[in-house]
Amino acid sequence: MSLAGKRVVVTGGSGFLGRHVVSELRARGAAEVTVPRKRDYDLVERDAARGLLRDARPDVVIHLAARVGGIGANRENPGSFFFENLMMGVQLVEECRLQKVAKVVTVGTICSYPKLTPVPFREEELWSGYPEETNAPYGLAKKMLLVQGQAYRQQYGLDVIHLLPVNLYGPWDNFDPAVSHVIPALIKKCQDAIDQGAGHIEAWGTGRASREFLYVEDAAQGICLAAESYDGPEPVNLGAGFEITIRELVETITRLTGFKGAIRWDPNQPDGQPRRCLDTSRAEKLFGFRAATSFEDGLRRTIEWYRKERSSPIPAR
Repeated sequence: MSLAGKRVVVTGGSGFLGRHVVSELRARGAAEVTVPRKRDYDLVERDAARGLLRDARPDVVIHLAARVGGIGANRENPGSFFFENLMMGVQLVEECRLQKVAKVVTVGTICSYPKLTPVPFREEELWSGYPEETNAPYGLAKKMLLVQGQAYRQQYGLDVIHLLPVNLYGPWDNFDPAVSHVIPALIKKCQDAIDQGAGHIEAWGTGRASREFLYVEDAAQGICLAAESYDGPEPVNLGAGFEITIRELVETITRLTGFKGAIRWDPNQPDGQPRRCLDTSRAEKLFGFRAATSFEDGLRRTIEWYRKERSSPIPAR
């Protein structure tokens, strides 16, 4: 289906990824994009999910809303991360079925993959083991949306698809150290150290773990391409198709921010999943998605955005 002229609900549309998906939808000619706020529609509650769909009458629902955080936040909140992510998604998809929404896009997480998945991660490996322990409750809650979508497609004919984006970064990311992921956390550490004249920064783990990162604008394009062009039961990876160690990542961010001090590694903190790198061939084959932004260009844009935002005056209330 074309998104032009469609009414679209984007849960989590005011968040990091959601802002970019909303912009992409508008660029593709969506007639109306509804971004529910938690104060109006707390999707953990079934009645809120029902009310949202009745009010917005969408042709398409893109479910991005999630309770998320880095390793520390996942370790501190495993129960609430599991419950809130599971309930938000399961109840929303059920209401989409009942209210006959034409297209549903659920966006999962790379954390759903088993801890020791062979690299590159292929979608067929999703069920070959248990996720990495520090974020397993979150990853499993999101994984249940894949199971639900496949079951609903089989029994009810609901056009629901499931996407698995790799770690995202870019403008509007969350730089709060209590919940931020590795790239915004490192950018903030480097900038704070520069501002304070500090001689070192601290980094978690050993630096040997690897990750793959996808620029958020590319992710938004991939989600919209899938919404328009993919109609199938199999999950699909969204990634950039490269792997970088955390040590290399830290060195790259210190270079791009201009931080000249030392890096002190704390091996008592967890590395998380040992390696992450996706096989992205299915997305290219099924709906023509390939990441367009080089990693260094994306990092430069993210650093520039962060520096501009942190220097902007706080608007009056």
